[in-house]
Amino acid sequence: MNTLKNSVRLAGNLGNAPEIKTTEGGKKMARFALATNESYRNAKGEKVTETQWHNLVAWGKVAEIAEKLLQKGTEVTVDGKLVNRTYTDKQGEKKYITEVVVSELLVTGNKSKA
Repeated sequence: MNTLKNSVRLAGNLGNAPEIKTTEGGKKMARFALATNESYRNAKGEKVTETQWHNLVAWGKVAEIAEKLLQKGTEVTVDGKLVNRTYTDKQGEKKYITEVVVSELLVTGNKSKA
C-alpha cells in the first residue's frame, strides 16, 4: 500500500511534442503537456466537455521513449507521482508549479481524433 500514497494515472492527448533536454551527466528529460477531458450533461441536457491540462516530466528511459514515440495529439496513459516545486523567474518572482513525474508511459493511440 505504500506505493499508493502519491500515485497518479492520467489518460489523454498530448498538447505538444515533448521538449527534450539532456543533462550534463547525459540523462534525458522530456517535458510535455497532457489534456484530459470529462464530459457531462448540464441542466438543459446539453453535453459539456471540460478539459484539464497537466504538466508532465519524464526522465531516463521513459524520456527516450517519449522522444521516439510521442507527438502533438498522441493519445497516452501515464502513471507517475505529483511533485511540487518552486523556482524564481527572470523578474525575481517566486513561482510554484505542480508536475506529474512519469514512471510509466503507454501509447494508446496515434493522434487525437479531433
